[in-house]
Amino acid sequence: MIQQARNRSVLRFGVLCGAYSIGLLCCLWLAWQLRFDFEIPVEHRGAMWLTLAWMLPVKLGLLAGFRQFSGLLTFFGIRDLFRVFGAIAGSSFAVYLVRFLIDASITMTPPRGVIFIDFVLSFMGLAGLRLLLRLYRERSAYGEHDDLRNRRRVAIIGAGHVGGNLVRELFTRRGLGMKPVYFFDDNPNKWQSRVHDIPIVGTPEMLLEEQFRNSVDEVIIALPTASGKRIREVVRIAQEIGKKCETVPSLEELTTGRVKVSQLRLVQIQDLLGREPVQLETENIADLIRDKVVMVTGAGGSIGSELCRQIASFNPKRLLLVEQCEVQLFKIEQELVSRGYGSSIMPVIADILDRDRMRTIFERFKPQILFHAAAHKHVPLMEYQPSEAFKNNACGTALLAEMAHEFGLSHFLLISTDKAINPTSVMGASKRLAELFLQALAARNGRTTRFVAVRFGNVLGSSGSVVPIFEKQIEQGGPVKVTHPDVTRYFMTIPEAVGLVLQSASQAIGGEIFVLDMGEPIKIVDLARQLIELHGQEPDEDIEIEFTGLRPGEKLFEEISHHGENLEDTNHPKIMRFISEPPDLDEVRKLFQEIEDNLHKLEADQMKRLFQKAIPEYQPFFT
Repeated sequence: MIQQARNRSVLRFGVLCGAYSIGLLCCLWLAWQLRFDFEIPVEHRGAMWLTLAWMLPVKLGLLAGFRQFSGLLTFFGIRDLFRVFGAIAGSSFAVYLVRFLIDASITMTPPRGVIFIDFVLSFMGLAGLRLLLRLYRERSAYGEHDDLRNRRRVAIIGAGHVGGNLVRELFTRRGLGMKPVYFFDDNPNKWQSRVHDIPIVGTPEMLLEEQFRNSVDEVIIALPTASGKRIREVVRIAQEIGKKCETVPSLEELTTGRVKVSQLRLVQIQDLLGREPVQLETENIADLIRDKVVMVTGAGGSIGSELCRQIASFNPKRLLLVEQCEVQLFKIEQELVSRGYGSSIMPVIADILDRDRMRTIFERFKPQILFHAAAHKHVPLMEYQPSEAFKNNACGTALLAEMAHEFGLSHFLLISTDKAINPTSVMGASKRLAELFLQALAARNGRTTRFVAVRFGNVLGSSGSVVPIFEKQIEQGGPVKVTHPDVTRYFMTIPEAVGLVLQSASQAIGGEIFVLDMGEPIKIVDLARQLIELHGQEPDEDIEIEFTGLRPGEKLFEEISHHGENLEDTNHPKIMRFISEPPDLDEVRKLFQEIEDNLHKLEADQMKRLFQKAIPEYQPFFT
């Protein structure tokens, strides 16, 4: 295949060289004719043929230098236009320089008028040819030769840069089966103008008018930075006129290059929440990750897999994907391989509680940074098996943290939860115990390893989260079951949370607990209503909302900090740092040992009382 590609490259070079030669010779010959009104004096005819012979190699050489033999002719943009200009201008300047440095009477250089006319003709000829080839490609891919009756007529909301790129993609990609017919935009300065010959007619509300609602089949939202409120309004308009509504990917997805603007998807709940894109100091993160051996536990989970995606993009020396579930590990491994990270990743099946296995991993791969995301996190399930929650969330963290200290890792970062703040659940209490162990270990042995934890709330789309549960209930016709009409939660998107976790690691000192700015809390019942409307249904009319009561361990609302934790600002506006007096490591180990000695011996309520002894602010739910 490599040899075939080389043969095609040689063939392309030969064809382009012949085509360019014919075109440039014609332009130079015509320049001579125009300069002398098609009556070239006898004394200049010899010079004309001589200049035709030596100027052509100069032009071809500069065109090759400006990479005009390697690009596809039908793909022509602004950068290609500048390259063509540079090549032709450079060759004309070279000819003029030869004329200036030697006697102008020598017949090897043309008159100045011929040089100028040849420059104009050559530039316009090559640029025009490339432009015509591009227009032909776009028309053959989308335009005159297609039966447009079978294409869906789309209205695009947003006539900005993203909307313009979307139209261009729709023009050139026949397989999408879409024909853009109108732009709608809130900016009145854009009305009555055109983008790629598509008219901008007014605000999205104009879709309600019969003229427009009957002439479109689909609505595409090209507003990646719009507020959640505005997205909801546009979705309602599309639902009112009975049209399918899709959106372009988020700004974060577009800027990272993970997806293209034409990879449309249905509007999702995170679009309606309208969280502002987080600006990360990527240089600091890159300095932390680049050329390091990084380990991620729970690599197949919602947070762990996104950690792997983002860490891989910062060019680690090696990325260890530690996961107990082989199915989840296989998924993230294959995804990273498909993205081109196969040479730097190492999938490792392991149980974090298996001390011998973890020691083998540390000895063999010598990780330098560890992101600990493996955890039991389902609140109601953990209420009935507190021993398992403690063993996995607290003991697993303690085991890895002590091993990180033993092997001299530079950073150990625990993915914690806002449920660890004044916990009412076993899951929150087990995470709080893990935090206490890290703080105690950092106070005594934190000179070489920076032990930190990062707390944040619910993430949209994670396994076991409320959104997929609600969506399944809506698909089944309801009811949508909400625990309490006043229950509120903080929500973040998974990429946003993980980006801030990496940012926190880059500014860690050791011993602190970072808390992410999760925005405003959202009522779960409001979230349910928005999801129902997103599916084209009416809350309480088409889909009933049923209140079932708080489940064991659940709070009405989440809190920000414990009593006694001092809030400090960090270098990032979306990250806060909490500093508190660390507990004594020997006392924490003693508490851990007491709980371990009673694992699987005591009933659930008795285990919760042991947790309460270790965490006075813990308010358990007793069965």
